[in-house]
Amino acid sequence: MSEVTDFIPHRPPFLFVDHIVSENETGLIAERTWKGEEDFYKGHYPDAPITPGVLLCESVFQTGALYMAKQALAAGAKPGEGVPLLAKITDVRFRNPVYPGDTVHIEVQKKEALGGFTMMSGSIKKTDGTRVLSVNFAVAWKAPEGSEQP
Repeated sequence: MSEVTDFIPHRPPFLFVDHIVSENETGLIAERTWKGEEDFYKGHYPDAPITPGVLLCESVFQTGALYMAKQALAAGAKPGEGVPLLAKITDVRFRNPVYPGDTVHIEVQKKEALGGFTMMSGSIKKTDGTRVLSVNFAVAWKAPEGSEQP
């Protein structure tokens, strides 16, 4: 998991990316297996557990942060400077549910960077190719106001 945790500040139990599948200059694909023992399944329809849509979106946003961190490092930035701050979410489309035990591929693509913000598109597909969701979002990487950075 260090290929993920070395680059983004998220940690269990709020880490929803297991590892990187592939990456290039314009995007990154990560993978996540949703495990049945995760606490949120106990309350998100106990008799018919389903992965909450907000956590699926969060896995896309974390993959976007992972992409941004790796790009910054490649450009010579020091790791650990600041955190990814979500600025905008648009056009979220949920197509199919994700159940405990499902493995998904999470893909992000950079659309443009402007004024300190990186606009991206993201999607999730199950490993059999079933579309799960798509979303557009914008992220800024900086130190949040009022916080101390290590």
